[in-house]
Amino acid sequence: MRPKNKTQSNRIIRHLRLRKRVKGSGERPRLSLHPSVKHLEAQIIDDFEQKTLLGVSTKSKEFKKLLGKHSAGNVKAAVTFGEWVAEKAKQKGIQKVVFDRGGFLYHGRIKAFADAARTQGLQF
Repeated sequence: MRPKNKTQSNRIIRHLRLRKRVKGSGERPRLSLHPSVKHLEAQIIDDFEQKTLLGVSTKSKEFKKLLGKHSAGNVKAAVTFGEWVAEKAKQKGIQKVVFDRGGFLYHGRIKAFADAARTQGLQF
């Protein structure tokens, strides 16, 4: 992916630096989060097997029913999404994960998502 501006290129550099250390395994897979302006997407990935164990988004019909008419691109929706992802992970038998924020700064929706997932019992 070619960066469009300095901010995006800095995010890509941060992401590559983080990915050197953050690896998902069978007992502790990687929880990758990608925010766009309107939505959030999360995947739980086993990097050694190269398999996606769980992939969810705020675009899914199931989450839209949970959220109602509210926007999916704000902090309140990120909290709801974090709790929902943690419940889905527990259903799959995943208790511990490594958090991959994708080079995005740890504040706002990213922090709200992570805190909500932790309160539901997902260990980072």
